Amino acid sequence: MATTPALTSPSRWLTALLATTSCLLPGAQATVYKLGTKAEIKESAATLAYDLMLYYKGNLSGEIPGILPGPPTEHKGDYYWWEGGAMMGTYVDYWFLTGDESYNKVVTEGLVHQVGPNEDYMPPNHTASLGNDDQGFWGMSAMLAAENKFPNPPEDQPQWLALAQAVFHTQAAPERHDNTCNGGLRWQVPPTNAGYNYKNTIANGCFFDLGARLAAYTFNQTYADWAEKTFQWLWDVQYIDHKDWRVYDGGHVEHNCTDINKAQFSYNAALLLHGSAFMYNYTNGSEIWKTRVDKLWEGMHRDFFEDDIAYEIPCEGRKGACTADMLSFKGYVHRWLSVVTKVAPHTRDKILPVLRTSTEAAVKQCTGGDTGRRCGFYWRDGVYVDPAVDKTSGAGEQMNVLAAVSSLLIDDAPPPANNLTGLSKPNYDAGSRSRGPSEPLAPITNGDRAGAAILTILILGSAVGSWAWMSFGE
Repeated sequence: MATTPALTSPSRWLTALLATTSCLLPGAQATVYKLGTKAEIKESAATLAYDLMLYYKGNLSGEIPGILPGPPTEHKGDYYWWEGGAMMGTYVDYWFLTGDESYNKVVTEGLVHQVGPNEDYMPPNHTASLGNDDQGFWGMSAMLAAENKFPNPPEDQPQWLALAQAVFHTQAAPERHDNTCNGGLRWQVPPTNAGYNYKNTIANGCFFDLGARLAAYTFNQTYADWAEKTFQWLWDVQYIDHKDWRVYDGGHVEHNCTDINKAQFSYNAALLLHGSAFMYNYTNGSEIWKTRVDKLWEGMHRDFFEDDIAYEIPCEGRKGACTADMLSFKGYVHRWLSVVTKVAPHTRDKILPVLRTSTEAAVKQCTGGDTGRRCGFYWRDGVYVDPAVDKTSGAGEQMNVLAAVSSLLIDDAPPPANNLTGLSKPNYDAGSRSRGPSEPLAPITNGDRAGAAILTILILGSAVGSWAWMSFGE
């Protein structure tokens, strides 16, 4: 197992060396990361990816693949389990957009190592902090690997699409849903966890987003039905403001979710926009999903892009107020919004210029640390803040800028793959070992993907009938 992040090409060794050397020269700090050409964007992304991997210890002997140093058990750092999954997803996008394979082995190892004994991203050693959102983030990274045609794991290991399905299937199981607040997922999975009485947007947003993307990938209407039902629940419980489309955080079951916590987090709004764009695409541009896409973008742009630069409302105005989780949100926002432009193309000319301006601001403040290129959190200020003053320089902050820079290449990327164009194999019984006995779904067995549309649709159509446990029952 490697003891340092891999830079496999001489050109990138030189890039990192020159970046380190140049930032020691007077006046050179502001020019470390350049975005003028596609080649410069790729070189900047390569250096950012290298520096981000320095925070990761999972590729070192004796460490655990897939996770960043953190709680709850060993207190080695600030990062909870879910953020390792988010980091793996960031590298899946980095590979997809730049073609750099340097970290693929580390990413595959991390994504596979954390699947748990039932291959559904519920490892027992993280039960104490297992939320539906935590599991959902790992599932979304697996889904991304399928959509981006990231190299498959060995055949004796769970496959990307099957892992995403396993997460969704376990979250759609009856034991995850109850009648409090007229539906919706709880934040936490185990009833003993603090927060089990809270139903929030991010848990339901991950479920919604996975459903929308699985519908788009598999052409299976049952996934789309769940996505529609989940979005409608979020609307009905008024976690989405009916007037200005602000997205709020959640409420408690003992108050029937009427005690709405109106904190606004950028990743909540971005995730609902991302899933809505996939539903827009899946429904061939239906007017209701177009309205949802457009209104959510209007709200996001208004609330989270002050001067067209990513800004985290709840904490950015007060130095030191952001948690380690919040310090990573800007990267997901940039990644998800860039994909929105691929699956809802009418948004491209509105979103991409904003992402460009935001990214240019992001790299300007990456002037910290011994190398002179470490990234902080306050993009709009354009100044790196010393960690001794404000602890905002870590894996999340580095991941944000890597995501933003990589996403500038989205125009050249193909749209997300599906069953006809992708490489990852589905498993319609995925997640069954955690959810208990149920009728298995018929697997896709087409031997030849070329010209397989009719066969795929027939198989998926027949599968819906046996998926009775996931029907609405209303």
